[in-house]
Amino acid sequence: MSSTTERRAERRAPLTRDRVLRTAVGLADSAGIDALTIRRLAEQLGVEAMSLYYHVASKEAILDGVVDLVFQEIEEAAGGFAVAETDAAWKAALRARILVARTVMLRHPWAPGVMDTRAELGLTQARYIDAVVGTLRSGGLSFDLIHHAMHALGSRAYGFSQELGEGEGGDDSADSDALEQMAAHVPHLAEMLSVVRHDDPDSTLGWCDDQFEFEFGLDIILDGLERHARRA
Repeated sequence: MSSTTERRAERRAPLTRDRVLRTAVGLADSAGIDALTIRRLAEQLGVEAMSLYYHVASKEAILDGVVDLVFQEIEEAAGGFAVAETDAAWKAALRARILVARTVMLRHPWAPGVMDTRAELGLTQARYIDAVVGTLRSGGLSFDLIHHAMHALGSRAYGFSQELGEGEGGDDSADSDALEQMAAHVPHLAEMLSVVRHDDPDSTLGWCDDQFEFEFGLDIILDGLERHARRA
């Protein structure tokens, strides 16, 4: 079937809330979250803008819905959110679940920013958090320690993390000049950057190996939680 025929078939398909939201996710993935407007979404669906309001009450409802779809994708990729009552391998299970979430989040790089604007948790996101808490509980961690764990994990529990100094990488000569200028004022930071700087063209930060750094931080947190749990 040609792409033109496929588009025509899609436009003949009945308009449903699920179809609206999945089209919204696709639009955000391909054109960025700023392109996700009621008018643009209606154009993608081949309908009048007013038709969308029968299925989604507002732009805010669309944003709530696309976040929920992302967590549904995580649930499917993780094989569900069921948690064992007891699990000696809780740390490996939680690590795997979080890395699955990260894989999904990397497919939808706009999602963390949208999540930050939501006033309330959607049901699927809440169930994801419940699974994280349940996995920690399955390892025998007290609810007090789990509470601390959720603070320590922060956004990392969802598969992404907010980094200090996040930004785009520049050219090598500009970076070298910047380091020289920094050295007089922030010698420790400048020296660290001169030692650890490495190029990673697939990085979202521009020069760090994001996947390695994410897993490194996650492992430190999980190892620390395991030690605290053994002391209890």
